[in-house]
Amino acid sequence: MSADPLALFDAWFAEAKASEPVFPEAMALATATADGRPSVRIVLMKGHGPQGFDFYTNLDSRKGEELAANPRATLLFHWKSLSRQVRVDGPVEVLPDGEADAYFATRARDSQLGAWASDQSRPLVSREAFEQRYEAMKRRFDGQEVPRPPRWGGFRLVPEEMEFWTERPHRLHERRLFTRTANGWDEGLLYP
Repeated sequence: MSADPLALFDAWFAEAKASEPVFPEAMALATATADGRPSVRIVLMKGHGPQGFDFYTNLDSRKGEELAANPRATLLFHWKSLSRQVRVDGPVEVLPDGEADAYFATRARDSQLGAWASDQSRPLVSREAFEQRYEAMKRRFDGQEVPRPPRWGGFRLVPEEMEFWTERPHRLHERRLFTRTANGWDEGLLYP
């Protein structure tokens, strides 16, 4: 058993990359408004390490606005093929522009153009309207690199609590809870 939840996550994530057929980096992201109204959606983890778990989005999207008003969130990775899940809870911080620029530059050009074309989470009149905006962005940036849109960036969830869940027969599941302290991590078990 590992006393370091980040090392345990690395090991589990490596196994998930080998066994999950699609997007092992997919995670549910739960946010809430300032008054506590929750929402959840699937996003892709784009980096992780001792500092936390990184993801990117339009800062004016629903999740971006909720994180600005209430900078705490929970992530949930569910790897069905392994009968495992990991829940991560903690404060969220905005990534520096340099990190957002560097990641944006690695995205496929079509994804970069889509970030410019989308008013994420805003009402859309028709699919055709979105496709027209996308085509307009293709023309606008024809023959040049696509810069990161000014309202597009990244977030990092800094883990304060990490729970590792493993399915066991007869619903006698294993739940290991790690809680960050001033001296590292405390580990305990939870009833299933």
